[in-house]
Amino acid sequence: MDNPQSPDTNSSWERKTLEKLAFASLEEQKAKRRWGIVFKALGFAYLLVVLFALVDWGAGAEHEQRHTAMVTLNGVIEAKGEANAENLIAALDAAFEEKNAVAVVLRINSPGGSPVQAGMINDEIRRLRGKYPDKPLYAVVEDMCASGGYFVAVAADKIYVNKASIVGSIGVLMDGFGFNGVMDKVGVERRLLTAGENKGFLDPFSPQVERHKAHAQTLLNDIHQQFIDVVKAGRGKRLKETPEMFSGLMWTGVQSVQMGLADDFGSIDSVARDVVQAEKVLDYSVKDNIAERFAKRLGAGAVNGLWKGVSESALGARLR
Repeated sequence: MDNPQSPDTNSSWERKTLEKLAFASLEEQKAKRRWGIVFKALGFAYLLVVLFALVDWGAGAEHEQRHTAMVTLNGVIEAKGEANAENLIAALDAAFEEKNAVAVVLRINSPGGSPVQAGMINDEIRRLRGKYPDKPLYAVVEDMCASGGYFVAVAADKIYVNKASIVGSIGVLMDGFGFNGVMDKVGVERRLLTAGENKGFLDPFSPQVERHKAHAQTLLNDIHQQFIDVVKAGRGKRLKETPEMFSGLMWTGVQSVQMGLADDFGSIDSVARDVVQAEKVLDYSVKDNIAERFAKRLGAGAVNGLWKGVSESALGARLR
């Protein structure tokens, strides 16, 4: 028969087992700490790389050299979009204030947008040209400079286009939908209560009221005349007016030069090199911050676009 283990033997075995478990737990904790330090270090390194990429380390030195300042107007001109008056005005102010910027070039690629935002930018350009008379501003059109985009461009000293650029569309529109016929077919009743007989002005779910339509046309005609006045003031005797010039039509870059809507052909580089004679071009455009870039990547832009479409469907004049 085997001899039963003594109490001392059992106690020693339990102690060794507990020690092994304790050591194993300590090693696991050490490993977790080591990996935690590694991941933190990697995260910190990644942050440094991102910050390094976003910061223009040579900007200070570049601004001390003679250069052409560039500001970009890209896309639809609207208060909550990339091309809004606040951003454009801030960029233009910085470009004009820089003593080493010989001239300012406004790069435009826009189908138009808000007459208010375009008007604010136009006013600021004319103010800055008056404040800095020795610093010219040239508008350089890429693919399109239509409607609100052209409203901004006419404030420049000169407008340069590509031969195939689309220029013009000097007009105003107000669009929407009428759903009352569909609602009748599906048996949906519109219940609209207002305080003020015209508060339901151009409601898309109600039949169109002639006096509302006439009033809307008056608004459009007023804004259109403002647009025409701005174009005539900006272009002056260079305009070769035709009956269709202010009808909302668009023309190619070649046609726009012939009509006096633009001055000559050129690009950012050619204008900086041949007209300004300061070949180095520095961008003064206001950029999105990191949070805004992430929001756009995550689709916040699509959500904002959906809300914008719903909110503007009822009413909104646009230079487009």
